[in-house]
Amino acid sequence: MEWLRDFLRPEFIWALVGLVLLLLEFIAPGLIIFFFGLGAWVVALACLFWNINVNIQLIIFLVSSVVLLFVLRKFLKGLFMGHVYSKQPDGEDLKEYLGLKVMVTETITPPRAGKVEVNGVEWKAVSDSEIAVGKLVEVLGRDNLTLTVKTI
Repeated sequence: MEWLRDFLRPEFIWALVGLVLLLLEFIAPGLIIFFFGLGAWVVALACLFWNINVNIQLIIFLVSSVVLLFVLRKFLKGLFMGHVYSKQPDGEDLKEYLGLKVMVTETITPPRAGKVEVNGVEWKAVSDSEIAVGKLVEVLGRDNLTLTVKTI
């Protein structure tokens, strides 16, 4: 029964709670539960060195978790999720398509999209009017992977 008493020590319990919370971060990602797991480990370390009551343990847990969350989350989120060093300005990629003359490869029948060929690659295309295969069209706009075209 000596081994059971070791498992019921506060530092072991807080370390176990911290481990469970860190593992829960994999199930519910968002990088928030992670900091509560670290907070539990801070309490485990405090209990290892000092004999503190449960109320103080809970206060240390809450304060350390929230402080770690606000201080480290932005940095660690960038580390885990990746940093964006360069971002193309909105509308920048549209400029290369506007006014482009392209060939229809699949009939465009509104509201159904057809296809056009742009630099050897087929794109979905929509138009206000029906356009047959082989017609030359001009690109007016782009919405994700769909071009808006009109007959020349």
